[in-house]
Amino acid sequence: MDPIVHFEMPAGDKKRMMDFYGKTFDWKFQVMGPEMGDYVLVTTTETDDKGMIKNPGAINGGFFQKSETSNWNARLAVSVKDINASMKKVEEAGGKVIDHPVEIPGVGMYVQIVDTEGNQMSLLQPKPM
Repeated sequence: MDPIVHFEMPAGDKKRMMDFYGKTFDWKFQVMGPEMGDYVLVTTTETDDKGMIKNPGAINGGFFQKSETSNWNARLAVSVKDINASMKKVEEAGGKVIDHPVEIPGVGMYVQIVDTEGNQMSLLQPKPM
């Protein structure tokens, strides 16, 4: 099985979002630079020195800038062994691949998809450790 390894949600006001989730759940944040779209990485569970989750079943995530022109809502990222093979499976099963895979430096290859029910998700082929 390919496991869910990451979540993403939109945020209209990053400061307000970080205040809410920090105060409510004690989550930690790392704001990426403009080259990463000012994406906000979220730590919801402890990781080791290699960034691997210490608590089995838990996941970390991130927030992207909410946009008036985008209908993206919360989405999950599924870890896959071969992003190209998985993209082919998505299309063969009736889903859609939104764009071409992009490399997230230090993380791996990433692409957005839509399932047959209109749910938006992401595929992530992690870099080898």
